[in-house]
Amino acid sequence: MDFTLDETRQDIAGLTSGLLSREVDFERPAGARGYDEQVWHALGKAGLLSLALPEDLGGDGLGIGEIATVLTELGRAAAPVPALTLALGLLPLDRLGTPDQRAWLLPDVATGDALVTAALNEPSAPLTTEPKTRAVAENGSWLLTGVKTQVPYASAATRVLVPAAVPGGVGVFLVDPHAEGVTVTETSLRLDGVFVSEADQLQGVDALGTMHRFAVAGAVALGDGALAGALALTKEHIGTREQFGRPLATFQAVAQQIADVYIASRTVHLAALSAVWRLSSGLDPEPDLGIAAYWFAEEAPKALAICHHLHGGLGVDVTYPLHRYYALIKELSAWISN
Repeated sequence: MDFTLDETRQDIAGLTSGLLSREVDFERPAGARGYDEQVWHALGKAGLLSLALPEDLGGDGLGIGEIATVLTELGRAAAPVPALTLALGLLPLDRLGTPDQRAWLLPDVATGDALVTAALNEPSAPLTTEPKTRAVAENGSWLLTGVKTQVPYASAATRVLVPAAVPGGVGVFLVDPHAEGVTVTETSLRLDGVFVSEADQLQGVDALGTMHRFAVAGAVALGDGALAGALALTKEHIGTREQFGRPLATFQAVAQQIADVYIASRTVHLAALSAVWRLSSGLDPEPDLGIAAYWFAEEAPKALAICHHLHGGLGVDVTYPLHRYYALIKELSAWISN
């Protein structure tokens, strides 16, 4: 099977990579919302946040495959932006949102002016299919009560997609993280009788399953790029750093270790591409999605440990970018595997 990117995705990858090389400045402090808003708005201005939107909302009518390409490049650059929200918020809102919800939120998400994320994890219950958070009907509206954990950019979000148990199943609701009854603590969300209207409920069959598939596919695509970026950085280092008058790369032990990182990276890449391709083609993405998630969570942190080892003390220098890849991979692997 040929997993070479088609011309459209090659163009998207090139556009994203070029923009990030110009815009990312790691010396620029994060904005008030916890990320580099300048880079995020630049991505929006370039049309990279609106790829999956339908044409009537100013998008290109593309999907998870093209968004995954953007995510991979964001990971490759370790860009300090809320990348995962594209899979957690934008894609499920576009798929499951009502016409009014989509028209209200998606154009601002596409420009970078609004942020939508999702609360898929609960205490001791990651990616739960049976949320303990409950939605109780009251006078034509809903009251939500429960606790969500590991909610990326919860405090910066315009809305959070919150799955909750409803009579007969699971509903997904748009919740304002600053509404009365909502307490945000870092990446945790506590809901105490939070009022949401009927207009805040998303529609669609298997809404929670759709959100889970988009979330995991987006995470492995982002992680694929991060691992590739760390590999490239380490290859450059051992190719130019000398010991005993020779580049580190010429030592057999070093060559064997970087080969292990390469194998891990290429395997994650293949598994992520396969899972995303099946998902974008309307096919069942399992077991490919599970394999990609498992391999990334199991092998990527080990590969980063090797990268750190090959860098020596430089790897933990705050002025050197390797620690950014380590932090991103650690966060993603914990999120996927928990």
